[in-house]
Amino acid sequence: MSGTLNKVMLIGHLGDEVKMHYFDGGNCIGRFPIATNETYTNKQTGEKVTNTEWHNVVVRNKAAEICEKYLSKGDKIYVEGRLKTRQWQGEDGNTRYTTEIHVQDFTFLSTKKESMANVSANIPEAKADSGTTKPIATREVQPVNEQEQDDDLPF
Repeated sequence: MSGTLNKVMLIGHLGDEVKMHYFDGGNCIGRFPIATNETYTNKQTGEKVTNTEWHNVVVRNKAAEICEKYLSKGDKIYVEGRLKTRQWQGEDGNTRYTTEIHVQDFTFLSTKKESMANVSANIPEAKADSGTTKPIATREVQPVNEQEQDDDLPF
């Protein structure tokens, strides 16, 4: 294999609201943390232990606007993307680093609004780079012409 792969897939809960930043030219970026958990039983004590890992997530443009509109703290989301590390100079002069997941695809798994209402809502699924949405809770209905409507076939 001659290529390389930089791919991250996470399912977790938002740790905060989506923070938006807008740029000249109409582009924008959204940032939010996602928490993932690992649970195991300590063999010596028999105690159940849960470790939480925090991930910095970045979405761009239309996908960021969709996330800002539909997501809130505590919501469960699936994200797929690439790891990217950035560096900058801190106010104290030290070089700082952060590693982020730059999202290419995501799916909303549950929202607070949905669980509070106990109603199945249309939850968008989107490609981060295309900015298109497609509800996953409903099936797509294709337009039909008049000849097809006369058929009594169930499919």
